[in-house]
Formats: sequence, C-alpha cells, structure tokens
Amino acid sequence: MPNARRRYGCAVTPAPPHDLAPAVLVRGARLVPVGGQPAPAEPVDLRIRDGLVTEIAPTLNPQDEEEVHHAEGRWAIPGLWDHHVHMAQWANTLTRVDMTGTGGPEEVTERLAAHLAVLPAGDTDSVVTGFGHRSALWTRQPTVAELDAVSGRHPVVLVSGDAHNGWLNTAALRLLDAPATTGALRETDWFPVFARLDSLPGAAEAARAAYDLAVDRAASVGVVGIGDMEFGPAHRDWPRRFARGVRGLRVRAATYPEGLDAVIAEGLATGDDLGETGGQVRMGPLKIISDGSLNTRSAYCREPYADSATPAEARGRPNYDAAELTDLFARARSHGLTVAVHAIGDAAVERALDCFAATGATGAVEHAQLMRTEDVSRMAALGVVASVQPAHLLDDRDVIERCWPDRIDRCFPLRSMIDAGVILHLGSDAPVSPLDPWLAMAAAVYRSGDDRDPWASSQQIGAAEALAASTDDQRTLAVGSRGDIALLDADPLAATDSPVAAAEVLGSMTVSLTLLGGRVTHAG
Repeated sequence: MPNARRRYGCAVTPAPPHDLAPAVLVRGARLVPVGGQPAPAEPVDLRIRDGLVTEIAPTLNPQDEEEVHHAEGRWAIPGLWDHHVHMAQWANTLTRVDMTGTGGPEEVTERLAAHLAVLPAGDTDSVVTGFGHRSALWTRQPTVAELDAVSGRHPVVLVSGDAHNGWLNTAALRLLDAPATTGALRETDWFPVFARLDSLPGAAEAARAAYDLAVDRAASVGVVGIGDMEFGPAHRDWPRRFARGVRGLRVRAATYPEGLDAVIAEGLATGDDLGETGGQVRMGPLKIISDGSLNTRSAYCREPYADSATPAEARGRPNYDAAELTDLFARARSHGLTVAVHAIGDAAVERALDCFAATGATGAVEHAQLMRTEDVSRMAALGVVASVQPAHLLDDRDVIERCWPDRIDRCFPLRSMIDAGVILHLGSDAPVSPLDPWLAMAAAVYRSGDDRDPWASSQQIGAAEALAASTDDQRTLAVGSRGDIALLDADPLAATDSPVAAAEVLGSMTVSLTLLGGRVTHAG
C-alpha cells in the first residue's frame, strides 16, 4: 500500500466570497454509493443552487447563468472531511526542515547542519524549525548540548512527529522562555512553549503563506472541511483568516479548557456561526487532552507498558483527575458545547466514557488507539463518536509491538467499533500524519504501509466503510445534499476482491475537481 506523501495538484481556482456561490451544472458524473444509499447505474447531471444540490437527472439543460463542469464519466462523492487537524501546525510543517525518518539524534543534527549550510551568507541568527523526528525507538534520547554544537547563534526548535515533545537548543530555550532542561521538553512543559512559536519573528507573515498553501493542498485531495483542533483562540482566528480570503474549507473551530471561559462569555455553542462567514466557519467542540501519547509512554493504560523503565509512570498518566475531567464535561454540556476528548490509552478511554455517561455530554473520543473490548460496546450505547486517525497505525506499529505486544488485537479496533454500531469519523491529526484522507482510508482498509503483512488484520474495514467515515456523515449525492463534491479519476470502491487491492486504489486516488458549495476550490 502506498505510504509516501502524495504529489498534490496545484491548479487551483480561488473560491469567490461565500455570498456569490455560483449556479453550477456538473454534467456526466457517476455517483458513488456512500453510506449504504444506492446510486444510479448510469452517469447523471447535477445542478447546484445556493450551495445545495437541487436537481439530479440523466440530462439537465444548461441555463444561461450556469457554470458548467464536464465530469466526462468521472466518479462523484460528497466532499471529504478531515475531522481532526491542527491546521496551524500542519501549515507550518510545509515550510519546516523535514526530520521524518531519522534514526537517531546524529541523523537529526546532520540534517540540521546541512540546512544551516545553505542559508544566506548574512543569516547567522534566524530561527530554524524542524518537524517529524520520532525518538521512541532511538537507542538514546537527544540532548540540548548536541544541538548547541551544530547550531551556532540560530535558535533551533525541532517538533516531534507526534507533536508531544520539542527538542530545543539553548538559544531557543531562552528565546521562548522555556523551562531549563538538558533534553527534550515533554507535554506539560512543551505545550505552552509550542504555542509561543507563533510569536517568533516573521511567524505571522510565514503563517499567512503557509495557510494558503495548506488549504490549497487540502482541496487538491478532495477535502472540503476540517475539524480544527489547534491551540489558541481559533474561534476568533478563523473569521479573520476568512476575511482576508482563506475560504477554501469549511471549519469547525475547537477551544481548549484554557479558552473555555472566553467562549462561554461570548455565548458560543457548538454549531454557531462565527464571524461574517455565512456559516462556513462554525464553533466546534471543547477539546480536552486527557492523557499523553504512545511515543512518549504517557498514554494512560490499565496495564504497564512492556518496556517501561520508570515504575512510577509504568502505565502512563492522566492529565486530569476524575473530578476535574467530569467538571469540564459538565461545563461543556451546560453551555451547549460538544466534547472532543483526546484519549489514547485504554484507561483514558474508559475514564472519558465514564464522563460522557455521568454528565450526558455528547461528542467524540479522539484517537481511541487502545480500548477494552467492553468499552467498544459502551461507546456505541452512549452514542459517542470515535474520531480516529488510521494512518497513525502505520507510524506506531513498531512502537506498539514494543510497548503493548500483549494487546495488539485491541489497538485501532476499527472493525470492532463498526460491528458494535460506533460511528467512525476519520482524520489525520495533521501534522502527525499528512492531511490526506485517501491515506487514512487506505490504512484503515489494509493496516500496513510497507511489505509486511497487515497487523491485527481482523480489525480491517472495507473501502465503503472507510469512505462513509470520511464524508462528515453525508451519503450518496442526492437532491438536498451540500454542493460539496469531489470528482475522482477512478472508482474508489472498484476493488472488492482483497484489502490490499482496495487500499492500492484508495492510496493512489487523484481528484480532478473539488467544489465547496458549488465554488471551485481545486481543478486539476
């Protein structure tokens, strides 16, 4: 199954303002059946008015004011969603030094030295940021001193591939007022420092260009909407971005406990329109990070990690005690906010479901990488969504086999969740995985990204199920559907004979046209 970053299309037509959505006719499209709803056997025409599909027929006559797009037999699906993105971080990675695939601190410092060597001659102290190293399987952990040895006066900030730790040199630690350390900063020490990266010199200008690129790339793979789990006041930031022309996506902007009082004071509830965006940007959930991550051995588990060297944290750790977590859920519910709770370990998932049950809050468990069998059925009974990122299993496979070798059958239990009736929403957690729904779908279907056999293959799901989990609960395009459409160059459900064949089709998919409410956001 392909596991490389795809080549993105670049022929993008900027979307006009939301109040000028054109009248559109899409001619000769083959509708893909999504979510169990049948589709016509032959190509059809679709008419879009005011952002909605208003007519579907074998042939529709163009009207004078209509913008006509010829599908020429391509396959049409509802526009795709990535339900879990850290958009600012993802955008920034597109311009950061790539540290993915490094096998140890020495490889990282070699790449850093090579990058510094090609900077302009007069640049002796600019801030250098990198992204993508994963130290969980390194034979030793990195030190501040070895970054200092190659970086000169440049402040250097290296963000880990799961974004849960940061490796900084001394100049960067001082610049960002970070806690003193001899190694990498982890989670509670790291996250406040991570948030301050946006205040670095030149960050605002770079961020604007990076957002434009990130939104265009998302549209090029058929994405029309995201759940933005970025830190900071996203409910204020996105209307400003929209006003300056970043209009290629629908956005649900989350808040964190640190911003909850402000959101409540502004009277905002999940689903409310934000700013003058015509409903394209809406208030999202309260995002709570209840435990840590697998790669930092801080995901909260019921049993010890198999390779734990620290008895005090052998099972990871929660970030909130039970009473604190329950109180956050209750506050969210009482003010009309859904909850998106980060829970990776099985103990964290169990505690999250306890809070949903105790408070009556609604929402999603984000990640749910390790679950008790009984909690799968409990999640279904509570109506809690599983917001999962299947491409993580490609990166975490080796770490899981070291840390949780006795519970692999309960990791990323996608098949079990679907069979129990849990609603799945797929995403990327970009930048932890690329913002690419086709990669996520392929990973869910095949569960391997290299020549090895799929692991825990009993948890594979079908291509149709993966697609249905990627369209924001939109089904086969029909009258009344959103005018959010992706035209594909191949049938995503064509390969039904084997998971590997289905994953190959999904992982190599190309998108020829993306419409957002009828507006073109990508034309390849």
